[in-house]
Amino acid sequence: MRFKEKLAGTVLLCVLVPLAVVGYIYIAIVGTFGNPARARQGVRALDHFVNAAVFNGYAWESVSSHAWRMRHKRWAKIVIFITDKFQKNHCQRANKREQPIIDLMLSRRLNEQTIGIKKK
Repeated sequence: MRFKEKLAGTVLLCVLVPLAVVGYIYIAIVGTFGNPARARQGVRALDHFVNAAVFNGYAWESVSSHAWRMRHKRWAKIVIFITDKFQKNHCQRANKREQPIIDLMLSRRLNEQTIGIKKK
């Protein structure tokens, strides 16, 4: 069963990664020369991707919110320090806004494996 999940993940990565690169370039262009409100959604999605892929966080949570939850960790202290230079208590605010979403996703078990599971 794990093979099916790994195969599906590999196929998705082969499709999504090139599109992510195009999206990144598009965000940079639109954010610089176009409507920044449109680029903001792409930046938010990229933030969630980085949180899940690099910081082993939840896909529906930003790096800032995750850093606040893990504020005792060295990496989180660095993120909090940097973001505080731009907006005081940014990570705490992000967590306050996102924690209800995290709680909902966990209560519904949406963080669990969905591909390759036998139905009961």
